[in-house]
Amino acid sequence: MEVPRTIENLTARANLLRDSLLKSKVNTESMVDILGSFDHRLSALEAAMRPTQLRTHAIRMAHENIDRTLKASDVILLQFDIARQAEATILRGPHEDLESYLEAVDLLKGIVKFFTSKKNFKSSDAVLTNVHNLLAKSVSKLEEEFRQLMTTYSKPIEPDRLFDCLPKSLRPSSGGEENINNSKHENQAKSLEAAVYKPPALIPPRVLPLLHDLAQQLVQAGHQQQCFKIYRECRSSALESSLRKLGVEKLSKEDVQKMQWETLEAKIANWIHFMRIAVKLLFAGEKKICDQMLDGISFPKDQCFADVTTNSVATLLSFGDTVARSKRSPEKLFVLLDMYEIMRELHPEFETIFEGKACAEMRDCALNLTKRLAQTAQETFGDFEELVEKDPSKTTVLDGTVHPLTSYVINYVKFLFDYQSTLKQLFQEFETGVENESQLAIVTNRIMQALQSNLDGKSKQYKDSALTYLFLMNNIHYMVRSVRRSEAKDILGDDWIQRHRRIVQQNANQYKRVAWAKILQTLSVQGMSSGSSLGNDSSGVSRAMIKERFKSFNMQFEELHIKQSQWTVPDPELRESLRLAVAEVLLPAYRSFAKRFGPLVENGKNPQKYIKYSPEELDRLLGELFEGKQYVEPKR
Repeated sequence: MEVPRTIENLTARANLLRDSLLKSKVNTESMVDILGSFDHRLSALEAAMRPTQLRTHAIRMAHENIDRTLKASDVILLQFDIARQAEATILRGPHEDLESYLEAVDLLKGIVKFFTSKKNFKSSDAVLTNVHNLLAKSVSKLEEEFRQLMTTYSKPIEPDRLFDCLPKSLRPSSGGEENINNSKHENQAKSLEAAVYKPPALIPPRVLPLLHDLAQQLVQAGHQQQCFKIYRECRSSALESSLRKLGVEKLSKEDVQKMQWETLEAKIANWIHFMRIAVKLLFAGEKKICDQMLDGISFPKDQCFADVTTNSVATLLSFGDTVARSKRSPEKLFVLLDMYEIMRELHPEFETIFEGKACAEMRDCALNLTKRLAQTAQETFGDFEELVEKDPSKTTVLDGTVHPLTSYVINYVKFLFDYQSTLKQLFQEFETGVENESQLAIVTNRIMQALQSNLDGKSKQYKDSALTYLFLMNNIHYMVRSVRRSEAKDILGDDWIQRHRRIVQQNANQYKRVAWAKILQTLSVQGMSSGSSLGNDSSGVSRAMIKERFKSFNMQFEELHIKQSQWTVPDPELRESLRLAVAEVLLPAYRSFAKRFGPLVENGKNPQKYIKYSPEELDRLLGELFEGKQYVEPKR
């Protein structure tokens, strides 16, 4: 019974489940129908609202466009406002406020840039045309202002202001510009080692930035050539005027050739001074302002600087070149060395200041002048050596003293040694394979040998052989003494000095032998033949012969005294030494002769007529020799 009930329960439940599923299906289908109806209604609603959405979007876009347009309009109106303000400044000109004027120009350039980038702005052409016109006016006014400022501040520098910029050792004395290079050469060379130069401000520092900005505006506006021309004309004119005020002249070859040596020498000394001032102060100053004014500007600075300085450099170098090419003479050697020295000194400045391709010609000209001066100086050396050896002057020093040629040559050689460092540098210009100091020794030796050769020739002009030897003794002694007291001693060496001292002594001995041999013969007993003897004289010499000997001695001594008192030995030590050498020979012989034969005369009539001199009197008279006295005929 239980089983069927269970089946019935299951069946009832299955039926109930089926009925529930059927109801769910019906409900699902109803919901699908309802939802389908909603979808249809929503699609219809969306279709109805689409026009409203489109109008709303359009309105929103329109608002956004209006905002953008208003903002753009504000920017454009601002540009117009800027243009009006800039225009007022441009029309007023730059004189009152240059900085504000330059700012206005920059604003106008900004406006051009702005409208150039806004191609779709219909009124931009008219605006740009107006701004371009203003910019054109501004460039014209800027060019005028640049010219005015450059002219105003490009004034020549007064010489006194330039002198104040020099080291104290190079400043001229109150004597003016002439002989401004008159200090001792060696001392001056040493002082130059620590020389400090203070270039003047050629243009006031406060003005340079303004000139820089003006130049930049002109170059950016395409007025580079106008800017270049104004700068070149103003600065070159100021530079040339500064040099003229200093004393620099344009001299032709003919002008230099016609000058007296003293005038030319003074001009060369001034030229050396002018070269230092021009290069270390004026050209250096020009380089500085050129670099500062044109810094950061697309502009050929080197060419600009070259054009400013080329005429001034040419004027200075042409004078040096004319002197270097002029007729050579010994006195020009030292000024040639001075000129060579200043060109060597300024070489680093020429390389630094005149750098770049545009200045290459000026650098080359300076270097060529240096080489030409070296060449001329070396040739002058050769000329001097030949001139000394072949000096044709027939001038005879009557008293046998130092010949003018000797003192001239020795002073010349001594001056050479003031230029030792310069000469070493000069010899390097022409490498000979010999050390520079040896080269200087060779040159000096040759000059000394040439002088000796010439003196030998001049000594033969004397008829009196004794004066020949005295002349040679005096001159070679002067050479030796001068060398010993100068730097030539280190170059020529002790051997040279000792060798020439021996030559001095040899000539002194020869003088003594030739001048006093004959008078000493009168005091010699040799050759005295015996005659009628008187008294107890053991020599058997006649009184007459003794009288004749004393008489001959007196006459010869008087002649020698008169003659040799007119001769000159200028060196006191040598003079005293020579007197002593004569006395050492003469006085013992006279004493001996007088002691031996004097009694024969003293016992006779008028002994003072024959024995005129005592040994002491002779010694006193020998002390009067070589004084260069003028002989006066005694009154009868």
